[in-house]
Amino acid sequence: MSALTGILFAALIVYGGGWYAGQWTGNFALLLLILTSVTGLYWLAERVHFRPVREKAAADLEAADLKRREALAAQGIARVDGDIIAAKEEVLRQPWWLDWTAGLFPVILIVFVLRSFLFEPFKIPSGSMVPTLLVGDLILVNKFHYGIRLPVINKKIISNHEVQRGDVMVFRYPEDPRMDFIKRVVGLPGDEISYRNQHLYLNGKLVDVKPVDAYYDEDSMQMRNRFEEKLGEKPHKLLVDMNRQQFFHPDRKDGPFPFQDHCTYNAEGLTCKVPAGHYFMLGDNRDNSRDSRFWGFVPDENIVGKAFAVWMNFSNPKRIGFFD
Repeated sequence: MSALTGILFAALIVYGGGWYAGQWTGNFALLLLILTSVTGLYWLAERVHFRPVREKAAADLEAADLKRREALAAQGIARVDGDIIAAKEEVLRQPWWLDWTAGLFPVILIVFVLRSFLFEPFKIPSGSMVPTLLVGDLILVNKFHYGIRLPVINKKIISNHEVQRGDVMVFRYPEDPRMDFIKRVVGLPGDEISYRNQHLYLNGKLVDVKPVDAYYDEDSMQMRNRFEEKLGEKPHKLLVDMNRQQFFHPDRKDGPFPFQDHCTYNAEGLTCKVPAGHYFMLGDNRDNSRDSRFWGFVPDENIVGKAFAVWMNFSNPKRIGFFD
């Protein structure tokens, strides 16, 4: 068992090292499921086999020592050398391969349950959600807000809240489901979304935005106008250059995106009819976000959860708190 455990640890190191070095894209949910299952098997084997064997060996050792002492006592020898306590502790001690598997199972199980069904941490890697979220923000995502899903396969088994316009959602990137993206929900199933001349239209009506203040964009190192927009119950801030002409075209890497025929593109922008079971997503940094305008709709099965708080930003701790 020690050799098998060593092989498993070696495979884990190789997998993690290649993932860290960028040799392949890892799947942390799958890795955590495997770790939970393997350490759970070791934990179960420890309870039903390995520990009882050690306890029996310790009991046999104690019985043999008692028998020896009784035999010596019958010969009139009262003082007997030897400390049985230290020997029993040595017999009962877990070997390293059980200590590092069965011993870690409760911790790994707690992490697996928390991450799979309750809350999951993410790090913001790009500026597509500025000014709501900044590069380096460490955020928390509510995994059960939209329903309970089975880990790895992401199959919803219990429904909860419906997705609302304006939600900041983490989802599996449609072009590469191994990657997680974060954007704001703009269009629900059945909605008609138009983005023309830097203006957003929802079901034929212009979504009003009002200027709020000037904002220093660290990515572009310039002052930009910050606006307030209201899609859901609460308004949110966004950056958009109303005087900028931006051209959009579908550029999904693996060809036309699913339901691309629901969208029309022209010199002014695009108009899309959101299909059933899908959502249209935009970044709050409208001029610097690759989102549904380029790669299409997010299917419901790709939903990871609703982002709701920044729990840490090491370069700016004042960022800690909830956001809309």
